[in-house]
Amino acid sequence: MHDSPLSASPYEVLGVGPTASDDELRRAFRKALRDTHPDTGGDPQRFNAVQLAWDRVNTPAKRSAYDSGRGAHQDRAAFTAQAARPRQDTRPSTRSHGHPGGWRRERYLEQLREWVGRGVTIDDPYDPALVRSAPREIRHTLADALAEESTARTLSTLGIGFTVWHDVATSSSETKIDHIVLGPTGLFAMLSEDFGGPVRVKRGELVGEALNGAQPVHELAARAKVLARALRVKFTGLVIVLPDDAIDDPVTSLGTVRGSAAVAVKQSYLGMLLRQGLPDTQPIGGNELFDIRTRLASVRYA
Repeated sequence: MHDSPLSASPYEVLGVGPTASDDELRRAFRKALRDTHPDTGGDPQRFNAVQLAWDRVNTPAKRSAYDSGRGAHQDRAAFTAQAARPRQDTRPSTRSHGHPGGWRRERYLEQLREWVGRGVTIDDPYDPALVRSAPREIRHTLADALAEESTARTLSTLGIGFTVWHDVATSSSETKIDHIVLGPTGLFAMLSEDFGGPVRVKRGELVGEALNGAQPVHELAARAKVLARALRVKFTGLVIVLPDDAIDDPVTSLGTVRGSAAVAVKQSYLGMLLRQGLPDTQPIGGNELFDIRTRLASVRYA
C-alpha cells in the first residue's frame, strides 16, 4: 500500500509487537514469507508487503530509526500541509475557491489534543511516531486531509475552463462535500478518501474491511442532494477519489444514484476523467455553464 497515516506498521505486517526481540522479528519475517509466498498459494500483495515491512526494520539501525519516526517514508513533510507544486508553464490555472483539506486538518489537531490530554504540549503534531501511535479514527482524519490535498493538486491543473470549490458545507458543520468541480464536461460532487486498504464494489456501494462500515457513495449522494436542492442545480456525476492501489480499474462504475452517474476513480486518473467526461452524459456550455457558476458562488464553506 501507499504510505499513509493508516498504513500498517512493519510489526503489524509481520505479526509481532513493537517490543519483539530481533530474533523474534526475524523468525516472524521468515514465517510470514512462507505463508504469503505466491508459489505456495499465498497472496502476492501480502508477500510484497512482508518484504517491504522487513526492509524497514531488518537491522538495528533501521529499526531504531523507524521506532523514533526517522525511518524511510516517515519524513514529517509527508504529513504536513501539501501546497500545489510550482507550475512549469504559463497557462491559466483552474479557478479555485475554499481551502482543500483545511477542515480535516483542524479536526485532526483537535482530536489529537483531546487524545494526548489537555495541557500536554505537543511539540510536533505531525511527528510520524506520534501519528502512528494515535487511534485509527485520528489517523483516518489526517489521511483524508492528505487525500483532499492530493486531489486539489490534480484539479489545479485542469485549466481555466474549470472552476473548483473545496470544503463545501451541506446540511451541517459535520458534513461536507470535499470538492465541487464545474467544467465543460459537467458538474461533479467529489469525496477524496483514503481507507488504508483495498475496496471493491457491491450493489453500487464501496465495501471492504478497510471501510469499517462507512458508506461513502450513500453519504456523497445524500450531501449532493441537499446542495442540489439548495442551489437548484443538478450534478452530472458523483465521484469517489481513491488511492491508486485501493481499486483495480482506473474508473469503476457505481451505477446511477439519484439521477447522477457515480464512479470511483484512481487518483492518478482523475484529471483524464474530468477532461473526457463520463459516458452517456451531456456536456455543459454557454449560458448554462455561466448560470451554474453564478448559483455556486453562494456556497458556504465547512
